[in-house]
Amino acid sequence: MKSENAIVEKSKAFALRMIKLYKFLTDEKHEYIMSKQLLRSGTSIGANVKEAIRGQSRADFYAKLNIALKEASESEYWLELLHESGFIEITAFESIYADCQEIIKLLVAITKTQK
Repeated sequence: MKSENAIVEKSKAFALRMIKLYKFLTDEKHEYIMSKQLLRSGTSIGANVKEAIRGQSRADFYAKLNIALKEASESEYWLELLHESGFIEITAFESIYADCQEIIKLLVAITKTQK
């Protein structure tokens, strides 16, 4: 499916952005707690998407994509906190947040078709 390829690519690109953001937040802003949470949830999205593709059954595929969706929602929350607490400037936040929301929309669309 085309949408599955898109979610694989977008979730990996997002994970790479989360790694760069984590480095920035720890090196430049000396923020270690929320950034670590964001790193974990933001990189977990793509890992769960990849696991879903190799799922043993349709139910396994659906379950892994739902985990990816939960991780994306958690990432959205950490991004909001980091922005609202002044660690991420508005321009960077809007770009990363838009990517996160796009991933959420894709995952919602894919999981709806699996039900």
